[in-house]
Amino acid sequence: MRAGGQDTTFSADVKVVNVLATVRNKQGQIIQNLNKDDFTLEEDARPQTISYFSRESNLPLTLGLLIDTSMSQRRVLGQERTASYRFLDQVLREDKDMAFVIHFDREVELLEDLTSSRKKLESALTSIETPQPQQRGGGGGGYPGSRGGGHRGGGTKLYDAVLLASDEIMKKQHGRKALIVLSDGVDNGSKVSLTSAIETAQRADTMVYSILFADEEGYGQRGGGFGGGGMGRRGGYPRSRYPQSRPDGKKILEQISKETGGGFFEVSKKLPVDQIYSRLEEELRNQYSLGYTPDKADPGFHKISLTVKQKGLIVQARDGYYAGR
Repeated sequence: MRAGGQDTTFSADVKVVNVLATVRNKQGQIIQNLNKDDFTLEEDARPQTISYFSRESNLPLTLGLLIDTSMSQRRVLGQERTASYRFLDQVLREDKDMAFVIHFDREVELLEDLTSSRKKLESALTSIETPQPQQRGGGGGGYPGSRGGGHRGGGTKLYDAVLLASDEIMKKQHGRKALIVLSDGVDNGSKVSLTSAIETAQRADTMVYSILFADEEGYGQRGGGFGGGGMGRRGGYPRSRYPQSRPDGKKILEQISKETGGGFFEVSKKLPVDQIYSRLEEELRNQYSLGYTPDKADPGFHKISLTVKQKGLIVQARDGYYAGR
């Protein structure tokens, strides 16, 4: 990683830890004029020296769009699709940035791999639809470890989607990396746990931005009775048994975003998805990049605390990283 912030690389033993941060005031406005000396950084409660600092707007950006297509989302899917394409069209610089599209319900499927082509991304978004209620099982069968066919169960695989996007795509990329999840946050079908999904995103140095798009009336016919396999074109995971009680999707999405350094947004009449995407675009273009060499190189998880000396400002950054394997 060069001090100018032009090239950031990560190695398995983490020589330099990079932290991307957004700073806001209490009114939610982004603060853009801070310097290195305005920040204080600690790892595992030990002060660290910030060796690299820049205000980032130019680093390559890799985006993953993860769209919940379960039955509970069927009425809001059109809004999600339209707003998502408009966002990608505005944010992606074809000479520098790339994006991919995944949809998840009873299966996790990669609709478009990493590309800078707006046309390919638009085509992928256009193809997104919710599963039909009469369909039972099958989706994605034939992948390693999957149970295709007519098995009931499966539900919505949010955690699997985050893990697969992080582990199979994002960890191979450099620069700034962010997943954008559009979902109600309710997972009732993943093989992996919420903790595992968050850990995998952290290991891939990937921020997760969550957009809570809930249609409460959609739960009357939620597609929780589907069987299913894994992620199309990239291998799969076996179906898991899951509790029938509905988890708190908002808390789940807030947790994923907080621990990975991303942001959480909730769609409402006062804050439609178009406005959320505008805020997200502003945030992705106005981040601080800080780098430091840890004073200890022990493997495992290390807690990061990044604050600013000026009172009344709120720092949004990941809360830790994993060193080694």
